[in-house]
Amino acid sequence: MKKITLADKAGFCFGVKRAVDTALNYREKYNRPIYTLGPLIHNNDVVEFLKSKDIHSIEIGELNSLNEGDIIIIRSHGISPKIVEALNKKRLIIADATCPYVAHIQQKVQKYYELGYGIVIVGDSTHPEVVGINGCCDDKAIVSKDGLNIIEIPSKVCVVSQTTEKQENWENVIGIIAKKCKEFVAFNTICSATQIRQKAVYELSKQVDTMVVIGGHHSSNTAKLYEICKKNCNNTIHVENASQIPDDMIKNGKNIGVTAGASTPDWIIKEAILKMSENRDLELNEQLAFMEENDVQIAVGDIVKGNIISLNEKEAFINIGYKKDGIIPLKEATREENVSIKDIFNIGDEVEAKVISLRNDDGYVILSKIEIERETAYEELKDAFENKTVLKLSIKEAVNGGVIGRYKGVRVFIPASHIELFHVDKLELYVGKELDVNIIEYKFQRRGTKIVASRRELLMAQQFEKESKAWNELDKGQIIEGEVKRITKFGAFIDIKGIDGLLHVSEISWGRIEKPGDVLKVGEKVTVYVLEADKENKKLSLSIKKLISNPWNDVEEKYPVGSIVLGKVVRFADFGAFIELEPGVDGLVHVSEISYKRINKPGDVLKIGEEVKAKILNVNKEEKKVSLSIKEAE
Repeated sequence: MKKITLADKAGFCFGVKRAVDTALNYREKYNRPIYTLGPLIHNNDVVEFLKSKDIHSIEIGELNSLNEGDIIIIRSHGISPKIVEALNKKRLIIADATCPYVAHIQQKVQKYYELGYGIVIVGDSTHPEVVGINGCCDDKAIVSKDGLNIIEIPSKVCVVSQTTEKQENWENVIGIIAKKCKEFVAFNTICSATQIRQKAVYELSKQVDTMVVIGGHHSSNTAKLYEICKKNCNNTIHVENASQIPDDMIKNGKNIGVTAGASTPDWIIKEAILKMSENRDLELNEQLAFMEENDVQIAVGDIVKGNIISLNEKEAFINIGYKKDGIIPLKEATREENVSIKDIFNIGDEVEAKVISLRNDDGYVILSKIEIERETAYEELKDAFENKTVLKLSIKEAVNGGVIGRYKGVRVFIPASHIELFHVDKLELYVGKELDVNIIEYKFQRRGTKIVASRRELLMAQQFEKESKAWNELDKGQIIEGEVKRITKFGAFIDIKGIDGLLHVSEISWGRIEKPGDVLKVGEKVTVYVLEADKENKKLSLSIKKLISNPWNDVEEKYPVGSIVLGKVVRFADFGAFIELEPGVDGLVHVSEISYKRINKPGDVLKIGEEVKAKILNVNKEEKKVSLSIKEAE
């Protein structure tokens, strides 16, 4: 039984397919002749097909035949800056289909050439891609296939490669440069798809008795595939299409391997395989079967999977198994700022994305990764609402009445009253923070899904846990430190391990205090005595006065009768004035003891805050009374 195996990655590469699609899209968009600078593809069948679509190849020397406003396609090989300048001078409409891989090489060469490095290109000096790269360093690069022509070399060089070069040639050149150059930087710019294609045919050509390489005779990458296969399989041929495959090979081949260059479209590969399998007694491998299914239709909203085949700074290109490749723009890959697409993806990564447009100007299917994440986010938010699970929310902005958070890109509103257990004046202080929340409302509306979150239940649970622990650690008679949280007319509330304890004004000092704010400040640390810790009724009473000795305990010893004492006038009554001897001990000077002169009221001769001398007439510890005389002291 005859077996035909198609090598992995055979046929159109990303860059060539992109160029062809670009030309066809521009032809459809403008409905007038399109021109390509040089043959768009190294395949005569495709070139003829493009001619039938009014897409024509011209050379640089024919640019004068074009008029202002004509459309020119820059093929995947790219061109030099000088030629770009010439096209702009002609005021042509330019469609740049330079392969992103090639554009990346050109940028590297230009950068290091401007930094003073000599440039070495591993490749074919006459190949259009190499010519374009060389133009980025004023055509001063050393171009080498094997390194043998490298005799003299600058003191420092930058080495790059033609995208379709063989890995073996790259390694040979690098080996020679390493011996001749003191300083060099090397970028292996062989296209990953090229490496995979070459590796696949290397393995396949060792397993078959016949090898068919399909591609243009002027195609560099096809020629390299032929060289690789010929080393392992003597019965290897290079053809451009099915008509060139010899009949005896079709008849005698039992185990046939097939590969195709980057400029060979699927329909030419399929035509060749079908010709070799006229008896239909054929085992097709999975890739050919996949090619047969490639006419599958996709629609906006579909979820597709694929592998990343190329990257630039702002886009990821993906093979999604469709007639067109997919593209994920940076804004559809992440919501983070100041990042490159290369920070998110690597070539070869498998990604899942949502189709949001079937066509852009370059003919790609536009995909979105964040739309997948958004759908997942909505499901997670709904689940959190139904099951009361906790989610982490990034706060992005403060608005009237609350703050706006984002959960994987989905907008969530937190009312101001649900941010803390107390009133919040400055909502903007929460911007940039991450908060744990519960979803308390999830409602579908015509203008979008309304999602509301809250921290209150979480904070209350945390507070309850903290308070429960604190109550278990509190007992009457403890001396403990706390922080003044609020001050009122009747006292102050002190935070003790998360519990508000009341320090009544009468428990602040032995002395008379008009306003607690006169002696305490919010935020101040104070040491207090626990008068009462009522765990059932959650009542905590505190005292500072309890920590200070009662000044009346030894009042008789401190203030002997007949002694002269200095005090401060603190208040008046109709019958006299009260003099503070120390905090908590006031003595009364009767109006008759203020002066030898007759006075109507104490305020006629005394002032609040005034210091006066007085004689101690009597001390009564039990009744907490001290009688004083100012006139006797005089």
